[in-house]
Amino acid sequence: MDAKPQQHPEQPYSTLPPQGATSVPPPPAPMRTTLRRAAFGAVAGAVLVAGAVIAVPDDEVAAPPAPGPVARAEAAAAAGSPASLSDLTALIGDRQKFVETHPADAPSWASLGTAYVEWGRRSADAAYYSRAEQALQRSLAAQPGERGNTVAWVGLGALANARNDFLAAKKWGETVRSRQPKDWAAYPVLIDAYNGLGDHAAAARATEKYGTLRKGVPALARTSEMYRNQGWREDALATAQEAADRAATAAEKAAALHRLGDLAAERGEPAEALAQYDAALRTDRSHLVSLAGRARSLAALGRTDEALADYRTVTTKLPRPEYVLELGELFESLDLDGDARTQYTRLRGLLSQARTAGVDESLTEARLEADHGDPEAAVELMRTAWEAQRRSPAVADTLAWSLHRAGRSEEAVQYADQAVGTGVRNASYAYHLGVIESSLGQDGPARGHLAEALRTNPDFSPLAAPLAREALDSLGDPAAGGPAQMQPPSAEPSAEPEPSREPSPEPEAVASPEASVKPSPDAGRGTPEPSASPAPAPRTKDGDGASATAAP
Repeated sequence: MDAKPQQHPEQPYSTLPPQGATSVPPPPAPMRTTLRRAAFGAVAGAVLVAGAVIAVPDDEVAAPPAPGPVARAEAAAAAGSPASLSDLTALIGDRQKFVETHPADAPSWASLGTAYVEWGRRSADAAYYSRAEQALQRSLAAQPGERGNTVAWVGLGALANARNDFLAAKKWGETVRSRQPKDWAAYPVLIDAYNGLGDHAAAARATEKYGTLRKGVPALARTSEMYRNQGWREDALATAQEAADRAATAAEKAAALHRLGDLAAERGEPAEALAQYDAALRTDRSHLVSLAGRARSLAALGRTDEALADYRTVTTKLPRPEYVLELGELFESLDLDGDARTQYTRLRGLLSQARTAGVDESLTEARLEADHGDPEAAVELMRTAWEAQRRSPAVADTLAWSLHRAGRSEEAVQYADQAVGTGVRNASYAYHLGVIESSLGQDGPARGHLAEALRTNPDFSPLAAPLAREALDSLGDPAAGGPAQMQPPSAEPSAEPEPSREPSPEPEAVASPEASVKPSPDAGRGTPEPSASPAPAPRTKDGDGASATAAP
């Protein structure tokens, strides 16, 4: 302790004159008394200091003060992790006040703009995206990206991804990567952009690089997503579980538990998914995406009243278009057509607001039009997305289904094939392909894909899952029989053997079944043997005709 505790602290200064007996100062003490008092005070102070050091444990002395909400939000951003909504709110307020008095501070403008992007994404309020763009442009005006302000470029990439403008996000991310290849902040932008464009190979490379630059829970989360996109369910689950186990903050833990819930739902395990979503909500009550997952799981379990209550809450607090569409379809599955139409009308209003704010919600709009509106309009929306290089499995599937609903199944099947063939295990994709194949008379492949959809997730949609069962039942069982030669030819002699043209001096050699199958003398010399199994037949309209993508 540098300062000694004062036995008699000084009285506050006063301009009033002293009164009474206290106005006469006491006589000064003798020199010996003064020295004795000083020595005694020094010894007493040393004893007090030593006692304080002994009484207070080392960890309490060295413990830093707990970080405030702004510091927590900054730490989360520096680690690439999500911040809680309350901390994010505090950070926005802090930066707003700071830039009022420091309008040329480029880092603060960039931090404010990036926080606006995150708030707009997590609140489904697209108005914050315009504020984010203004703040990021102010940052670049104060310090251009070419002069080191790549943080603002990363913010613009995140903003483009939030608006589903994946080409622009790719441009910003690749620009930062080319200038600073070891800056990990560019890679989440690139991963989202590549996935949005359907380039899973590039997304995988970016994920691997991100994992080498930034270890920890954020990298594990991205790796789990990569495994899921490649169809490696066990690896995705193991990595997501590791991320949940290692999560250090409530927001990080809730996001990891939500990911586990999504993986369980895709596997057709709604009870497990519900448990994970509930755990996420217990960790962070404001994690509304988990409330949406909870509603979806409750609907799959047949607990529709609870599902409707959760959907009403989440679509009020987090009105994302896809959640409103899900609520409308749940109403429709319960024959509550009036309530369903109300939600579809509300959804159209949200889609109009999104367009005004520069957000591309064409995927959800096309799904609405294909099943509940104008399929031709859905085709045009998805054609535009496809031509803009948005070729993700989701876009391919929605384009295929829109074409089918518009009566163009022959054109649709190639896109449905592409969606299913990417490796993503999605019951809805398999269902759409099966229905399209059935409409073309390809009953065998249709039967296989409809069964795959129900095997992957028996309750993937309150509207479509019952239709998938009906479609599969209408196809019936496969026809009896199969290829004529399922076993090798019998070695028993024929009743009327064909006479040999030349008598063999060794008849026992002819009777040996192994002697009748010899390797070609040209085998391995550039002329391959013809395959024993026929090549896959092209898609036909003949009953159970095989498909190039159908399982044998």
